[in-house]
Amino acid sequence: MDSERIETLLEKYWNAETSLEEENELYLFFQTCPASEKWNEAAELFRYLHNEKKKTMQDPFFDQAVTKQTGQRPKGKTIRMRNGFQIMRIAAGILVMVAAVYLIGMEVRKNSPQAGADTETDPQRAFEETKKALLMISRNFNKAQQEVGKINLLNEAEQKIRNKPTTPEQEIKD
Repeated sequence: MDSERIETLLEKYWNAETSLEEENELYLFFQTCPASEKWNEAAELFRYLHNEKKKTMQDPFFDQAVTKQTGQRPKGKTIRMRNGFQIMRIAAGILVMVAAVYLIGMEVRKNSPQAGADTETDPQRAFEETKKALLMISRNFNKAQQEVGKINLLNEAEQKIRNKPTTPEQEIKD
């Protein structure tokens, strides 16, 4: 192989533009031909890479040993994530419940009539309804006053009993 071809392939290799066939050409060239001084470093690299490709595992049970070791738990504190997941599930359930209550409340408030809103459109009818309500309050207030009067009588009687003299000498003074 001529030196121009090697120079071109090396330039392409350093620019990461070679194909696998061209790289194999370089491997083969540096394995079979003695390298000149200008290609000495490249020759060492290609020989090293070629030798590394040839290496195989000496222990046929290496894969089994690695699998066995990775299956073992390390010594030390073990954290159980299952409890964390249970807490997260409970928190998510509570969040769903709170959101449902909030949304249902919003829907109920939207569909129910507002307190204190005018329900009568006719002013005369509204006046009549207000008059009925005030008469009912007046009657109940009068009944309450009668009951309070009875309670006052009881309170006066109690006061007289408390002021009653306990000895016959005190009765004479009164």
